[in-house]
Amino acid sequence: MDKTTLNALALFPLQLEAHYKAIPASHRHWTPPSWEGIPSEHFTAIEQLCHVRDIEIEGYQERIRRTLDEAHPLLPSIESEPLAIERRYGEADADAVLHAFRDARARTVETIARLDDAQLARTAEFEGYGPLTLRALVHYLCSHDQQHLAGLQWLLGKIEAERAALR
Repeated sequence: MDKTTLNALALFPLQLEAHYKAIPASHRHWTPPSWEGIPSEHFTAIEQLCHVRDIEIEGYQERIRRTLDEAHPLLPSIESEPLAIERRYGEADADAVLHAFRDARARTVETIARLDDAQLARTAEFEGYGPLTLRALVHYLCSHDQQHLAGLQWLLGKIEAERAALR
């Protein structure tokens, strides 16, 4: 795997934590009046963290494992909103979520770093994306990370816009 992508994946937990901590404590569970334009799922700041953690473990780690172990598996998409309700994302402890995510991401990066070109060329069918290689799946994971940093920045923008409207 190329070093740029591996480095981005390895550094993401620090970026996620920094972006989350940039959200004022008073707004970590805040919901904007409209979700129009958000570049990620319609999740509050704490819900963004929980989603990233669960997609890492139950989504991408499982998809990587199956692509390595099975012949052209069908990789299902995960319905995020029902999961958020079922697992009560809004009540989660951010420090515990970030810790679990950091551990999971370290395992993911370790796995990816060990893959050779033949393994990265293995194929699968990803629901909603179509046919892909394991290398493509890793790039989608990196893209997913960036979506959630953008989602947290978007929330910050909405918070600032709300403050400006109150002045």
